[in-house]
Amino acid sequence: MALTPSVNYWPDSACSRAFWGQQELPPYRRLLDATLRWLQPKPGQRWLDLGCGSGVVSRALWARSGGTLGEVIGLDFATANAEHFAEACAALDPAPPPGRLRFVRADFTAGLPDWPEGYFDGVVSGLAIQYAESYCPERGTWTTEAYDRVLAEVCRVLRPGGVFVFSVNVPEPSWLRVICSSVKGVFRTPRPLTFLLRAVQMMSYGAWLKREARRGRFHYLPLATVVGKLHAAGFTAVEHRLRYAGQAYLFRCRKPGPGA
Repeated sequence: MALTPSVNYWPDSACSRAFWGQQELPPYRRLLDATLRWLQPKPGQRWLDLGCGSGVVSRALWARSGGTLGEVIGLDFATANAEHFAEACAALDPAPPPGRLRFVRADFTAGLPDWPEGYFDGVVSGLAIQYAESYCPERGTWTTEAYDRVLAEVCRVLRPGGVFVFSVNVPEPSWLRVICSSVKGVFRTPRPLTFLLRAVQMMSYGAWLKREARRGRFHYLPLATVVGKLHAAGFTAVEHRLRYAGQAYLFRCRKPGPGA
């Protein structure tokens, strides 16, 4: 599959489906488990799942709270993800009351204007914010302006003391290492051919993502750089772990205030 550098494939259904397959990979499952251990949702809280994809984390948040959260919003801008999110949430038993677990189709690159300051108790994001892109036509270069804006907006919409848990890939991530560490998963999945096909597709999209990251369009940043950006955005108590077969950093940080 030859991918054109100038095109953004994230809204495409084929790209969405390719990355649904990573949810079956053991490294992703371990990353998801580690993410969920850091969330600790409490009854009545409001949570935002930024770049939610098909809604795995959104549904896990709801289930982990025992269905007691006040609101869980999954935000993504791929139509296929919206459809899959709705189907998967409808299959939950018991079904969430209307409006309590919902999908919002939007591009977080532009910020989070739909929510006021301090609206959410927690924000979570899995391997997503690194794809916030911004281009400066005057300088003719890609910039980190959108990435920095996302961090600042997350801090804004969190209540004082609110938590932000997210993961991003390491510089020059090796998708092959993720796939190789998942070989046993082929024999455990009920659809091995689909598993292998999506693994190949993920490798192809992954190669495109790495090429674009080298151009500065996407952001696989060193650990120290991400930590520095979190502090600049106003976050404190920054913690981090290496997960996803060594190809992703998992962070937890807080907005200053009571409970931080």
